[in-house]
Amino acid sequence: MLISSTVNSLRISTIILGFSNLSVVVVGGVLLFLVFPGCDLQRITIPVAMVSLAAAFKIFAMLKSGIAQKATAFSILDSPLDSSAVDSINRLRRRLRYRTWLWWSRFALVMTLLQVSTAIYLVFNVAKFISHDGTSSECQPGTTSNDNKWKTKLLISFVIAVFTIPIIHIFVGPAVLRWRSFYQTQDDVWKAHYQEVFDHGIREALCCLGRVKYMRVSKEDEVYSVARLLGDLVAYRASGTGHLELLAGLALLQRHSESPKSHDGLVEAPRETIQEAFAFHEFAEAAYTGPLLDFGRHTVFFPCAWLYRQGILAPWTRNRRPSLSGDNWWRGHAAAFLKYTNLPPEALRCGRVSQEKCEAAYFVVVLHHLRSVVISVRGTETPEDLITDGLGRECLLSREDLDGLINSSHICPDVKRSVESSFPHYGHSGIVEAARDLYVQLEGNLANKELKSSSGVLSSLLGAGCECDGYSLHIVGHSLGGAIAALLGLRLYHQFPSLHVYAYGPLPCVDLVIAEACSEFVTSVVHNNEFSARLSVGSVLRLRAAAIVALAHDSKTDTALIFRLARQFLFVSKNQRERIEVANPSELHSAAETVDELDHIVYVGSNNEDQSYSLWKESDETNSGCDTIDDNCENPFYDNTSVINSLDDPISQFLETVPRSENGSAGDRAEMFLPGLVIHMVPQQRHTSMPLWKGWRFQESVRNYKAYLANRDVFKDIVVSPNMFLDHLPWRCHNAMRKVLESQNDKGMLDVSQIMVQSVHLH
Repeated sequence: MLISSTVNSLRISTIILGFSNLSVVVVGGVLLFLVFPGCDLQRITIPVAMVSLAAAFKIFAMLKSGIAQKATAFSILDSPLDSSAVDSINRLRRRLRYRTWLWWSRFALVMTLLQVSTAIYLVFNVAKFISHDGTSSECQPGTTSNDNKWKTKLLISFVIAVFTIPIIHIFVGPAVLRWRSFYQTQDDVWKAHYQEVFDHGIREALCCLGRVKYMRVSKEDEVYSVARLLGDLVAYRASGTGHLELLAGLALLQRHSESPKSHDGLVEAPRETIQEAFAFHEFAEAAYTGPLLDFGRHTVFFPCAWLYRQGILAPWTRNRRPSLSGDNWWRGHAAAFLKYTNLPPEALRCGRVSQEKCEAAYFVVVLHHLRSVVISVRGTETPEDLITDGLGRECLLSREDLDGLINSSHICPDVKRSVESSFPHYGHSGIVEAARDLYVQLEGNLANKELKSSSGVLSSLLGAGCECDGYSLHIVGHSLGGAIAALLGLRLYHQFPSLHVYAYGPLPCVDLVIAEACSEFVTSVVHNNEFSARLSVGSVLRLRAAAIVALAHDSKTDTALIFRLARQFLFVSKNQRERIEVANPSELHSAAETVDELDHIVYVGSNNEDQSYSLWKESDETNSGCDTIDDNCENPFYDNTSVINSLDDPISQFLETVPRSENGSAGDRAEMFLPGLVIHMVPQQRHTSMPLWKGWRFQESVRNYKAYLANRDVFKDIVVSPNMFLDHLPWRCHNAMRKVLESQNDKGMLDVSQIMVQSVHLH
């Protein structure tokens, strides 16, 4: 019975490759002992023996990998997902078994590469043999020409098979058994499975980047939390949906969201706000002192540009540069920041560039001519920053975190009452922790608030009678840095009422009440369709559901269409690039539409005539639970004969957990919003749009931009657009604001030269 269940769990590709490798071993033995027993060792015998031996090792590796995979699946099935119910021993056992399967899978991959190498060696030797027409005296002298011909044909067929088998194995993936045969449609089990996948994958990636310590951690840490969140986001696997199917659904969403949107009735942003945001944007961009900024602008020669900006060509100026925490020997990060902003060394007072998890890199600058102190918080650039981004679950905001709202005399009383009456409040857990750490770095962590005036960097600069007494305080940041800057501003506004935060493309990081309450001193600038301003747990869940619904409604979807749509999403077609104008965020399926349309979703049952769909599923066996042609796999999208009650199938159960967009919460989670006043930079004419792999060195041609005061609800859902990632590049936001000011100058509203002069004066 156990053997029968194991055989039923085998993938079709595993069975085919297993018998193919076995046939290589058998045919290799026939060639060695019956066909060419008298050949020279260097000509045929050794290459054929090597190929046969590699095939035998591959069969052994597949067998061990299958045993390890089965043990891994059972360990995940036996351990509930809830961490409170899983003790450390079970969690460690599950992790060890997954690693065992992973290493056997990698051993099988090594055997595959060995097969490729031995096949190449065999090809060269067979070519030499055939060039002699198989009549060398070294190979059975006295044989007839007809004997040589059939032997040559058999040898050529053997070579083709030997070369084809490992290539096929590379494409079908490492899994020997079908995960779905164990997990079926159990949502929690799929989450636990992908939690292990992401946990180990993230730790290995961090190890490759020099963070070896993460591989030694066996208890729950930040990486475990990020992996668990990512595992929750892949819960659609329980419904039978493959990864490429989801990608095809995203392509359909992109096609549905291409119609232009009218902005009539929206209020344009005040020019003074755009002017100040433009002037301080360069400090947010300059905080990227690593190679990321130069890689985006100088794709080929970015190492040279980065080393030049790091001041490595002038090491004798090291002592003139300020010393930053975590900087290199020649103080290159300080040099890069000063060079980008064209500031003298004495303007940069302190900062940190090398940080741990949930910590932020920052720079503190004093601008005497503007009577301003600027704190620039760096966005995502290091693996630690990615961990902070990934800790996207909500956490409680303490009263200390909201000190600037609760205790400030500059906040409207009605706003204070709203904040006080609606406790508890929530924020992005990773960003909240980073903002708390940054506050300690700048102001210390003294329990006695009366002593804070004499401690900390900001108090020593902006305190009464200090060097910058009476100066304004600006906190700026891009992406993750903008969100951290906003949370830091919420805490500092009471102490420094002249504070203002400019967050460029920030992540949604606070609940709705706090986001509205801080509009007086926090400004979020969003460039077109950039993904970061819409990236939250709730928006990802709604996007996932909307993609599945979009594909479900397209009943004509077949293999060719899925592949075409996947290509369309990754590489935008030429017609689209000529046709796209302004993306319409409101065209994205909201969660309300998703939930309301559940009753209309139909599904496809397993159909033996639909061989194209089954072959499509076989090509995605590694990622999809629907693996074979004959495994009773179901396509959960369309049925030509019957409509299944949406309340009784896995897809419906999955979609019922999707949060509604109009609600203020994401299911059991608090919905995150952009903080403060939201300004949306919208292009008025888009001439072309490039695919992602060309976009790094291509600046799309846009005639002009307009800046509108936007409703933060518009950014609750992710807009699937070919430019959603490229719009997040910091210099694109800078160019958009510059073009807004230029367009206002054309109307006689503002002299752009004055803006540029002011930007120069900042230096």
